[in-house]
Order: sequence, then structure tokens, then C-alpha cells
Amino acid sequence: MTTSPRTLGDGSPGESTLPPNGQRRRMLLAGLPKPVARARAFTAGALDDWSWSAASYGVDEAVTEDIVLVVAELVANAMLHAGGPLELVLDASPSRLRIEVSDGDVSLPAPRLPHQPAQPGGHGLFIVQRTSDRWGAEAHEQGKAIWAEFDVARLAPGR
Repeated sequence: MTTSPRTLGDGSPGESTLPPNGQRRRMLLAGLPKPVARARAFTAGALDDWSWSAASYGVDEAVTEDIVLVVAELVANAMLHAGGPLELVLDASPSRLRIEVSDGDVSLPAPRLPHQPAQPGGHGLFIVQRTSDRWGAEAHEQGKAIWAEFDVARLAPGR
């Protein structure tokens, strides 16, 4: 895990502890046991550090739960369909949180259409699409990164 230096606020209710220029946190997942659980815990810890957790004043608990769910879905999809996740990146700015999960498979994902809620499987990208504000995939030299973004205005509407 790597993080950039952070600036802490004075602890006022509703104040974010996110540095003014944002922060990017990385967690290597390649070869780790229980990568979904570890990614969920890493994400929950980052949200808490940034005062974007359910315990923080003015934060929408449903959105924080959606963020952790999207992380779990992206990591699980990399495990099921792409040979395992390589890395989780959380890139927070004053306006949005971007989640990226990279894997070593070059094939880009596509949601199963039509979505069939009564059938098992095929719900991961549908969940990502429905809960995040934006999502997509980008190829890179080692494979691809699947990303999802949440607007801070939705996460912490009182700020």
C-alpha cells in the first residue's frame, strides 16, 4: 500500500480530512489470500481516514456501502474472469472518488445484456453500473483497469 502525504483538518463536524489536492492510495492484490475481503477493508479504512465513512457527519451511509460493494464486485470479477486482481487504486479528489481494479487480462468487460435478475451470475457489472456515477475500462500494457467513480456531492451532500 502506498499513500501520499495527507493534511489533517481540525476535526470540525463535516470537515473532510482529504488533502486539498486529493490523495491516491494503492493496494497490491496479486497473490494475496482473500483479496475481496482485504480490498473491502482497505477501502473502508480510506473512507474513514478521509471522513467519508458512515460514522462521519453529513455522509450518506448508503453511498459508502455502495462504494465498498463496488470495490468487492470489481475485485471478485477480476478473480472470476481475469486470472485475479493485480492492484486496487483509490483516487480521491475534492469532487470525486475513482476506484480502479487492474488485472492481467486484455479483454475488456461487457455487461450481460439483457440483464436477467432471476438468473445466477452476470450481476457484477450491472451493480457497478447502477451504483456508481460513471464506470468504464481501459487497456494498459499489463492488461486492463476497470474503474468506477462516485461524485463527492452524492457521498457527502452536506459539505
